[in-house]
Amino acid sequence: MKTLPKFLSAALLAGAATMSLAATNPLSVHVLNLQDGLPSPGVVVVLEKQSGKGWTELNKDVTNEQGRIPALLPAGAALEKGNYRVTFQTGDWFAKQGMKTFFPEVPVIFAVDGAVAHYHIPLLVSPYGFSTYRGN
Repeated sequence: MKTLPKFLSAALLAGAATMSLAATNPLSVHVLNLQDGLPSPGVVVVLEKQSGKGWTELNKDVTNEQGRIPALLPAGAALEKGNYRVTFQTGDWFAKQGMKTFFPEVPVIFAVDGAVAHYHIPLLVSPYGFSTYRGN
């Protein structure tokens, strides 16, 4: 019975640490599978910044059990003004679910103008369609 309180304490601390990190990180993403309405854990997401005519990779991470990456920008990095690309590697994720998809990846290009402190990029995806928007 002593294990349950320790587990709950650890879970609360982990959740608080994640929320703290997310609160200070200016970029987060979220992936939801529209086919079943559930989060999509295990989606690889790549963050890049436009440099001239090319792109420079800044980070790569994987969505958690809630389908989120609460802190996509590397710790200590600044989200400077400019164009960024978040690429959701959906093909690999759908293959692991035993499903085919028309979209092997979903690149989302967005402009950071410094008008807000936090940018959130949600992706609603199904095997044959997707939608995204600027969240908060």
